[in-house]
Amino acid sequence: MLSALMPLIYVQISPERLTIRKPKSGQTSSEIPELAISLSPVRRIIGVGAQARLAAASAPAEIVNPFAHPRSLISDFTLAEQLLRHRLKTMHSRSWLAASPHIVIHPLGEPQGGFTQVELRALRELASAAGAAKVNVWTGRALTDEELLARRAPAGGGDWQ
Repeated sequence: MLSALMPLIYVQISPERLTIRKPKSGQTSSEIPELAISLSPVRRIIGVGAQARLAAASAPAEIVNPFAHPRSLISDFTLAEQLLRHRLKTMHSRSWLAASPHIVIHPLGEPQGGFTQVELRALRELASAAGAAKVNVWTGRALTDEELLARRAPAGGGDWQ
């Protein structure tokens, strides 16, 4: 499928915020990347984002941020995938004819020494597992909608993979 026909979604990830934007429409969703996981009888997700704390207040639950770890951006791949998949569903309605999106995933922050190849691969696989047909990882400054819609790296500073 031609990548120009795929819906484009820009995902910025940090331990403090998960922001998803559709550059074509300007639709944006941004919230704390937290999940509420029930403690018993079976561990399951009972709340996401701002709703996680509310869900945990009404039932025994653990609050988890899969992007909060002192050495790596992803602390729990499975929960990160579930969180991203949930957030993408709210932003990208899927009918049986809809194309899977092209996701540009942007890890925020500047770890000492930069992001490792392992972290960049994990981000690509995270976006793929969450439903992307095509994935690019961008490290650098925030991208504008025009730069995203051009579907190529802007000149100067940053790395497009």
